[in-house]
Amino acid sequence: MRVLSDNILIRKGITVKTFYRHELKHPINIIDSEELKQRLLLVTALDSFADEKGGYTVKSLYFDTLNNIALQEKLDGVQHRSKFRIRYYNNNTSFMRLEKKCKNNHLCHKENANITKEQCQSILNGDWDWLKDTDHPLLLELYIKMSTQLLRPKSIVIYRREAFVHPVGNVRITIDSNLRRGSFVHDFLEPNTAAYPLPVGRVLEVKYDSFLPSYLHDLVRIKNRQASSFSKYAFSRLY
Repeated sequence: MRVLSDNILIRKGITVKTFYRHELKHPINIIDSEELKQRLLLVTALDSFADEKGGYTVKSLYFDTLNNIALQEKLDGVQHRSKFRIRYYNNNTSFMRLEKKCKNNHLCHKENANITKEQCQSILNGDWDWLKDTDHPLLLELYIKMSTQLLRPKSIVIYRREAFVHPVGNVRITIDSNLRRGSFVHDFLEPNTAAYPLPVGRVLEVKYDSFLPSYLHDLVRIKNRQASSFSKYAFSRLY
């Protein structure tokens, strides 16, 4: 696979047009968060995955090379970069996804493939040969990178997410709290993964397609808060 432009990929001789979304992140505090949620509930809907308390738990397993290319590219501010992760929600391992997130400044694009708990456990056990026998291009790409670039599971990140959606602009606004780092990557599938808190308050993320409606732009604007390039993965590796 090679990149032809910001939104065109060449994979196996086939030109595939990818779709990038805008992504803005803001570290915020608990007061910002509570005020923002009250405003958001007036004009947006809760994500369909929300539980009775209005949110859900996200657990992600991030991959990196032995010399930490993904982490270093993030720290160096490389505009075109990507990272792999496996993610599931609310400790429900019956639905898991391998994701590849590609970043180009404040634009992002995600590819994903469903995997089973047993397949994830095989990767954790050091057995990924089965990936080459699949027909999904993302699983094949993971196999190639694990075999040639020594890509390996490196960090677990766990947090509580509250998500709000709006149809105009395909806007998705999330507030993440209780960020934790798993102590051992091999415990990724355990329901009570040992983890310790990360020294960050809450993280606001705003994602949208071609435009963000002005009324939502004004609504999520928080005094003395500026968009940043905050990365949960990088934060989990540095603290």
